[in-house]
Amino acid sequence: MRHRNAGRKLGRTTAHREMLLRNLVTSLFQYEKIVTTEAKAKELRKLADKIVTLAKRGDLHARRQAAEVVQDETVLKKLFDSIGSRYKDRNGGYTRMTKLEYRMGDGAPLAAIELAGVGADAEPAAKAASRRSRREDKGKAPKPRQAKPRAASPPAIESAVSP
Repeated sequence: MRHRNAGRKLGRTTAHREMLLRNLVTSLFQYEKIVTTEAKAKELRKLADKIVTLAKRGDLHARRQAAEVVQDETVLKKLFDSIGSRYKDRNGGYTRMTKLEYRMGDGAPLAAIELAGVGADAEPAAKAASRRSRREDKGKAPKPRQAKPRAASPPAIESAVSP
């Protein structure tokens, strides 16, 4: 029974999982959009929303609490100066998760997680996944490639010694 056992273990030890999530949340606030696996993105959502709530509060205690998770000073400054003030009138839901296609190497489902309201107006949404299974492609012949014409090579110079 899994009563009162919330959260995913992600196949890692506790210390490894905590550092992974700290690195992911730092990257999210630095780049404002990252691509990772679905399970990691779902766990990251919880932590990122808590950190944005601290940034909205903006006092010294909240900054020190956020500094325990976000360990990059420039990202922490960006978080409290611009990101926290951006969501002053918003009550939760600071992140948006978009499911993408499966990763080629191992077939893991990918997801893009971004701060809500960041790129929604400026650019159209990224190509949403068609969510095909890996087996769907099996049995189909690969598309033939067009052969590129080769450039004519210069004639070879004969190295024969003339008598």
